[in-house]
Order: sequence, then structure tokens, then C-alpha cells
Amino acid sequence: MSTSSVAPPPPVIVKLGGSVITRKREVERARPKVLARLAREVALVPAVPRVVLHGAGSFGHPGAKKFGLARAPLPEETVAGRARGAAIVASEVRRLHLLVLRALVAAGVSAASVPIATHARNREGRLVAFDPSPFAETLSRGLVPVSFGDVVPDERWRASILSADTIAESLVGALHPARVIFVSDVPGVYSTGGAGRRAVVGELTPAAVASLRPAPGVADVTGGIRGKVEAMLRIADAGVDAGLISGLKDGELSRALRGETVYGSWARARSG
Repeated sequence: MSTSSVAPPPPVIVKLGGSVITRKREVERARPKVLARLAREVALVPAVPRVVLHGAGSFGHPGAKKFGLARAPLPEETVAGRARGAAIVASEVRRLHLLVLRALVAAGVSAASVPIATHARNREGRLVAFDPSPFAETLSRGLVPVSFGDVVPDERWRASILSADTIAESLVGALHPARVIFVSDVPGVYSTGGAGRRAVVGELTPAAVASLRPAPGVADVTGGIRGKVEAMLRIADAGVDAGLISGLKDGELSRALRGETVYGSWARARSG
């Protein structure tokens, strides 16, 4: 008797922003209720293979800024000093990572940690080497790989930051996801309308990038909203939909995981 295997559906990559799972204006302050609800929404769609990434928020950005891990070392900086800063920030983001893993497992998700620092390398703060195979292998075993923005080796700066947004973008070519979902504390990317009114940009285009401004008073060493939108546009250029949606509205993430149309800002897949 012969049996036939059915190929699994393409995965969906979910990036939980540090702005929604932590309070970014406070040091190492998580949002446990929001995190637990988002974990439950990930669990609601077990038939969809999922990759979960998360930002560092208030657990990583302040330290990365303090120790200068998003810029070239200053002349007066020592090798030991930068190494010490990298070690401190790496330990901070892992505290948040453990909270995310616990929330996912408690919600019923078979989550498996995939730390990125041993699978990626930067040069002057930009990704130059990336091995996606641990993610594919984890998915093949029926698990949900979970990774995070982290401190990674840097060929020129010794250590620098690799954002979860960049990880998401780098996984597109290897995993061929159905879509990439960026979950934030806002319902989309805002543009300034007439009389100072702000409106959510429903469809993201290269022209939309020019009007973006960083949020005041918040440490962000990973490019802020502009860097996120640029990553989303590159994902769309690779033929995959990328959306920025709210993580503060119940049910939005689970609907997006199912492939439904969800309010937010979307960079639609472009081919050819």
C-alpha cells in the first residue's frame, strides 16, 4: 500500500515588535498581558507553520545605545569595553526572550529557541552572512522557531546589532513564506495629513518612506519605522506580502495568520 505525503503550507513569519511586548520608555519592563494574548493568537492557528521573531524593546535598546553597539567603536574604546557591552546587552535581550518563550509554551505553542548570534555575522553593522537552515530544520520537526534581535559578531566592529526586522527579511528567500507580519503598538505606518492630522498609510510604496519621522524620546538602534518600512518594501520586491498591524487589538494577529485582510499598512508582493 503506497502512501503519499502532502507538502506543508508555506510558513508565516511573525515579528513581535519591542514596542508592543515591552514598555519602551521604561527599562526592562515587559507587557505580560499583551504578550500572553499575542501568544494565544499564535496558538490559535496550529495548521499554519509559524516563525516567531521579536524585538528587544526596553530590554535591549537602551543598553545597545549606551554601549554604542549600533555604531563604529570610538577611538578611545577598548576591545574589552566593547566586549563587556556586548555581553551585557546579550544577557538583557535573553531575559525578554525567555519571557516570550514561556508565554508561547503556556499558550500551547511548541516553541523552540533559535538564537541568531551563532548563525549570522555583520560587517560595520550590516548583515553579511546568514544561515537560515536552523529555522527550516526546526519547522520540519513540527516546532515553531523563535528568534530575536541580538548582538552578533561583526568583522570590523567586533560586535554589533542585528535587528529582528533584518532577520525576517533574510528568511524570506529560504523559507518562501506566505506573508510576513510585523506586529506593533500602532495600527500601521502614519503619515501627516492636512492640518497635522495623522492617517494610516494603507499601501506602502517607496514614496511613503520620505515622510517618515522617528518617534521622539524612544531609543531605537535598529532603524526605527523608516528601517522597518524599507525592509517591508524589499520583502515585497521578493514576492511576499509584508504588513504592519496592531498588536493591541484583539484578534488582528490570528486573522493575519489565517491570511485574512487585516487593517494596517501593507507592502504588497511585486513580481518580475
